[in-house]
Amino acid sequence: MLVIWLKLLILDEPTEGIQPNIVQEIGDIIVQLNQQLGLTVLLVEQKLAFARKVGHQFCILDCGCAIAQGRIKDLDDSLIKQYLTV
Repeated sequence: MLVIWLKLLILDEPTEGIQPNIVQEIGDIIVQLNQQLGLTVLLVEQKLAFARKVGHQFCILDCGCAIAQGRIKDLDDSLIKQYLTV
């Protein structure tokens, strides 16, 4: 029998309504959990700067379908303009 334990933390907009100085702390803690404990974090976030700071990968969803995904460093202005601006 093969048993696999996954460490996963799911966060849905953890910065919503939070003071900017606390947002920085939240980001630092997320990075620490990932790097020091090997915890995978699934982050749903509207604040792009925050997501870029703590994320390694991105996936843009539209009506539940993945329409763009990749490394966070490859999330360029054309994708942002096409999918993330109003």
